[in-house]
Amino acid sequence: MIHEMHPDLDEDSGSDDRRAALGFVTEAFAEAILSGLEGDSFAHAAMFAAFQELVGCYGEDAVAVFAERLPLRIRQGEFSVAQRH
Repeated sequence: MIHEMHPDLDEDSGSDDRRAALGFVTEAFAEAILSGLEGDSFAHAAMFAAFQELVGCYGEDAVAVFAERLPLRIRQGEFSVAQRH
């Protein structure tokens, strides 16, 4: 069975909203760290909450297809902050 990506999970849709949302998440990260939480603990919780929300919106199959593409995107440096050599 072929699973198609839900159009709203496409990286390009809603980019202005996603940039604004990233700003809120970045601020929440900073506040959590200032409160003494470890960054990786907050990151795990944020990922769990994000996947819960996405599954609630789009369903397990669409989110699983989205998640299957994450390893390649990570390896290509899409989520890296530091410059790659």
